[in-house]
Amino acid sequence: MKEPDLPLDQILHGDSIELLDSLPEKSVDLIFADPPYNLQLKQELWRPNMTKVGAVDDKWDKFKSFSEYDVFTWSWLNACRRVLKDTGTLWVIGSYHNIYRVGSILMDLDYWILNDCVWTKINPMPNFRGVRFTNAHETLLWAQKKKGAKYTFNYQTMKSLNNGLQMRSDWKIPICTGKERIKLPNGDKAHTTQKPEALLERVILASSHRADVVLDPFFGTGTTGAVAKRLGRHWIGIERDKTYIKLAKKRIDDIAEAMFTEDEFLPENKRARPRIPFTILLDQDLLKIGQKLFFGADGGVTAIIVEGGKIKYGKRVGSIHTIGSEIQNAPCNGWQSWYYLDEESGERFPIDRLREKVRKQK
Repeated sequence: MKEPDLPLDQILHGDSIELLDSLPEKSVDLIFADPPYNLQLKQELWRPNMTKVGAVDDKWDKFKSFSEYDVFTWSWLNACRRVLKDTGTLWVIGSYHNIYRVGSILMDLDYWILNDCVWTKINPMPNFRGVRFTNAHETLLWAQKKKGAKYTFNYQTMKSLNNGLQMRSDWKIPICTGKERIKLPNGDKAHTTQKPEALLERVILASSHRADVVLDPFFGTGTTGAVAKRLGRHWIGIERDKTYIKLAKKRIDDIAEAMFTEDEFLPENKRARPRIPFTILLDQDLLKIGQKLFFGADGGVTAIIVEGGKIKYGKRVGSIHTIGSEIQNAPCNGWQSWYYLDEESGERFPIDRLREKVRKQK
């Protein structure tokens, strides 16, 4: 039962801590937080071709000292703890610049850390100066408010999303690019740290149920709200930048209500649906031998469809799942990872779209 005075499905304009303090106590099921990282950048970054790198140099990411950042972190985490239900959980994402300080404060506030998950970026920004390793991952901490309390973890959903295998804590997901990246009228990125929807889909599907309340205290351009709406969850966003709010509101308003839920990923439901082998797509001329498939919506890795319902990547020939697993060095659901080019629209779509088309005919 939801609190009647919760501002459901709304973006609240103002300071995160002040607005969190105005919400009812123990009223939120799940919190996803993407706070300032305090990157401490001291100089501009330039590529070898002398074009400037769009790094995170926003005012909201600047703090005078680590002590000031720690006070800020303690304040918003404590405010989140008050509005989180005893059965609720919190996700916070960060880089090596801040995640260890955040983790320490989480424990000081009596959160209980359930997992740390590593988001490995399959297309990270290079280290242009060549003085360090390429920074290709970020860390998510998943914590419950009260140690030992019952919390939501949709284990079977995660297993089904991972091609029937137990979901691991290392997630290989591309950074936000292409049409998903929100742009300003001049073509610049609207937000320097916009997260991919695939990342939020996994977080929300793993740790909430339909109609639960998902809160994001650093809403930005609204990725959390957009994904929550598509998944049939209520959401609350807090953001102080009016430009971000305007972009987020339009983005979310353009989304149809609850396009799918975690129910369709449950094993018992999947078993009841007709099994569609990859070869049927060839038999029905939805795909053709010799056609090129793309690994990811914007990825440059390609494979060619060959006879026997296999694909060829370099010298290797195998199933869509096997070749995908070799490319990302992790379990892979080939139906969702391989994309085809739609000739009419010129857009890429997952081949799972074609499988669903066949299912509807049965």
